Amino acid sequence: MSPDPDTLTATGTHPLDNPVWAALTGTHRDFAEVAGRAARYLPDANPFAALADPADPRSWADLASLVGPGREVWLTGLPTPPEGWRTLRCIPGVQLDGREVRAEADPEALRLGPADVPEMLELVRLTEPGPFAARTVELGTYLGIRRGGRLVAMAGERMRPPGWSEISAVCTRPGHRGEGLAGRLVRAVAAAVRERGDVPFLHAAASNTGAIRLYRSMGFILRREPVFIGLRTPGAGPDAAPDAEKRPCHGVH
Repeated sequence: MSPDPDTLTATGTHPLDNPVWAALTGTHRDFAEVAGRAARYLPDANPFAALADPADPRSWADLASLVGPGREVWLTGLPTPPEGWRTLRCIPGVQLDGREVRAEADPEALRLGPADVPEMLELVRLTEPGPFAARTVELGTYLGIRRGGRLVAMAGERMRPPGWSEISAVCTRPGHRGEGLAGRLVRAVAAAVRERGDVPFLHAAASNTGAIRLYRSMGFILRREPVFIGLRTPGAGPDAAPDAEKRPCHGVH
């Protein structure tokens, strides 16, 4: 039986309220590094980390121990880091629920795998859809469309909290935009998600209004407005910068 996507986790929260933690302690545990009440994805798969409880100082101490001193790490939500942590960047975002999206396979969509990673990384470099690394393709189903043998569009799966699968890395090569490829691939990935018994969802930067407009037109519904937060762990380390400042994330939910 497929899990109920609205079932609360062991901590009493919805899986999408803390999706990275829910994924790393569930479906994606094989891609996790865990230390007590903190976890992170393997760096060559996904840059995000998570805290079991952002209000618990023990979670922050475990994350600092896991990542190491003076290292950059990314979280979602709006946690308030303790003294010694430095906020490097805040990206307001949206989280969209795709349970009402019409999902359908696409005959032109091809399954992408490790052999396609160099082309996928090139496409990501050109389009900047968000974090994508050498092993990201292993996190779920990735589909692409080729024209003349060249990869021109792709979409796939990143986080997989219980009962849910995040559609990610949606991008189209310049020169092929406006052909509807992104929408087709999102529907095709959603079809693979539904076939597995999960519900699709996605994140986007709030500033990416064009993409959000597309997703809303497809039936995605706004669920919450998280923030993607880049932090530096306390202490001196190889990533430390002397001019980094601790900055709160203002004006976001």
